[in-house]
Amino acid sequence: MLKAVVFDVYGTLLQIGERRRPFRKLMQQLRLQGRRPKSDDARTLMTQSLGLAGAAAYFGGQISLSTIASMEADLFAELASIRLFDDTLDALSQLRKAGFKLALCSNLAAPYAIPAKLLLPAFDVYVWSFEVGAIKPEPEIYQRVAEQLGYEASAIAMLGDTASADMHGPIAYGMQGYHLQRHGQIDDSGFCSLTDFAEYVLSLEHAGPFQSGRSSSRKLL
Repeated sequence: MLKAVVFDVYGTLLQIGERRRPFRKLMQQLRLQGRRPKSDDARTLMTQSLGLAGAAAYFGGQISLSTIASMEADLFAELASIRLFDDTLDALSQLRKAGFKLALCSNLAAPYAIPAKLLLPAFDVYVWSFEVGAIKPEPEIYQRVAEQLGYEASAIAMLGDTASADMHGPIAYGMQGYHLQRHGQIDDSGFCSLTDFAEYVLSLEHAGPFQSGRSSSRKLL
């Protein structure tokens, strides 16, 4: 039986109102200095506990204090613009009242974990890529979720807005995985809102053993 629900953070529970992309600007600045981009740069930023200045030093950049300060201002503006989606608190409250353990699992640079702690209610488990040293859909990060929750993978469901990271990755590990599709066509393993997902999970308590996927006859509006 399902005992816990795991959520992605950005694009799922929280939204960024003003995108400044300071870490992308940092990497562009490093490229201007002659550093050649590597295929795993994004993974490095999300698996190391680094701020902007720390990331610049990690990659061997020589960036002026004024440039770093400008990027920091962009970062603070971006963090200040983060808001809850309208359906976030109600969906989490319904699941919590029904007795499910709740967890967060997200790929992000370290500063972006702060708004999640400030804006969201307390979760039972927090699994950040920069603490685990792995990113979704790598199995190590789902393993950490299961270990911290204390449940078998089959008793855990995950929802997020990235199919590979939040649906296919969890399914490959043995969890239940679902795709939040707030915009566009909704498929049989997708949901258009957190409210719809919460209602579906709650309905399973009265529908026998938890099953991955849904009947295609259940249409979403």
